[in-house]
Amino acid sequence: MKLYTILPAYNEEQFLSQTLDSILNQTKVPDKIVIVDDNSTDKTSEIAKKYAEKYPFIKYYRHTSEALHLPGSKVIRAFQYGLSKVDDSYDLIGKIDADLIFPVTYFEEIEKAFASNPQLGLAGGFAYIEKDQQWVKERLTDDDHVRGAFKVYSKKCFRQIGGVKAAMGWDTVDELLAKYYGWEVKTLSNLHVKHLKPTGASYNKTVRYKQGEAFYALGYGLLLTTIAGMKLAIRKKRPLLFVDYAIGYINAPKKGVKKLVNKEQEHFVRKYRWRKILKKVFL
Repeated sequence: MKLYTILPAYNEEQFLSQTLDSILNQTKVPDKIVIVDDNSTDKTSEIAKKYAEKYPFIKYYRHTSEALHLPGSKVIRAFQYGLSKVDDSYDLIGKIDADLIFPVTYFEEIEKAFASNPQLGLAGGFAYIEKDQQWVKERLTDDDHVRGAFKVYSKKCFRQIGGVKAAMGWDTVDELLAKYYGWEVKTLSNLHVKHLKPTGASYNKTVRYKQGEAFYALGYGLLLTTIAGMKLAIRKKRPLLFVDYAIGYINAPKKGVKKLVNKEQEHFVRKYRWRKILKKVFL
């Protein structure tokens, strides 16, 4: 199977070399690695160019975008730019962040998972962060969710869901749409990915309401948003974040936030989410 990976990078001079070395040391090295320097102001471009000059299967592109690091939109626009630069002969396409260290068999195991299951549409491992000099699981999501930092899609699934959306919530709606179309989503518990920069570390107060807007865009509705918002705020150990989520959700229609799903898909999303909640309650 032919695997392409697209790696958006914004001011990642501290981590980019570690990530690329981690990928190059894999038992299965991707057939193509596309680095998209997303208007960085540090030495990201210099580092990326050196790797591209040394390895013919690594391609470097500079993408001019706004400097403000908004969750979802900025990184996905860079990813989409990288996608426009690759040919169509891949079987698997990966969106990879520039602040990761992969276990040496990561892409080999991912490829095996797809090869053994034609219905597998999306797969990835688990994110681990360093805490008190130990690597522990980054517990911001359920264990059946593939983190946005290291998603790999089959080409058929990727196309059927319409690719990835340049909006916060992209790495949730992709899985929901995959399931809507009958694809399987799989997390491989044995694949521990070291996440060198904790999720959201570079976000600022300008994005405080974005999560609530994302819940609206996903079609959750008020009650599901309340449950999901409280759960996420507690996981982040900042309960008052729920207030920001609620404000973001309520104001989303006034701001013209567009839904990421149509009416039929929205119905599926709500039914799926309630089924998961009820399963947890009664287990």
